[in-house]
Amino acid sequence: MADFVETNNTKTAVRELTAPIADISTFDALIASVLNDNPFGCVDYVEGGVTYDGVSRNRESYTAKVIYEDIAAKTVGRISARAPSVAAFGSAATELMGNAALETAMGGDAVRDAEGDTYSCQLKCHDPSGEIYYVTFSRDAVRITSYQSDTIRTTVETWADSVPTLA
Repeated sequence: MADFVETNNTKTAVRELTAPIADISTFDALIASVLNDNPFGCVDYVEGGVTYDGVSRNRESYTAKVIYEDIAAKTVGRISARAPSVAAFGSAATELMGNAALETAMGGDAVRDAEGDTYSCQLKCHDPSGEIYYVTFSRDAVRITSYQSDTIRTTVETWADSVPTLA
């Protein structure tokens, strides 16, 4: 049986945030700023005859949380809705909060658990050197993956140091 032979080394770096990103609007604005301002200096590239943006959304997921409380404000149930986009996240949360039949089934009133919401957006980045790497934002961390050059980590870290939300 043939062995796997290592062909290159990729790295991962994580920045744990001192405080979670406050809300979905702040998170969405952060992602939009990276896509619009391209602070990592990424460049467009051509693959298979198709031109790709230097920075693009690769994968994202947003989860809205709702708890159900009885008349004594005791939690009697929980529900979450995982959505593929920020818009779907907002719609799902609204639907859960306005669903009287679900409140009856759970035996309590719906209360948004915004602090329990989770967000994740992975950006695919193409460095001028030709290297492709990923920057994944979550509510409590930023992760750089699949990079080889330490210059990439330094570039992302320098940018993150300038963004108060990512302290």
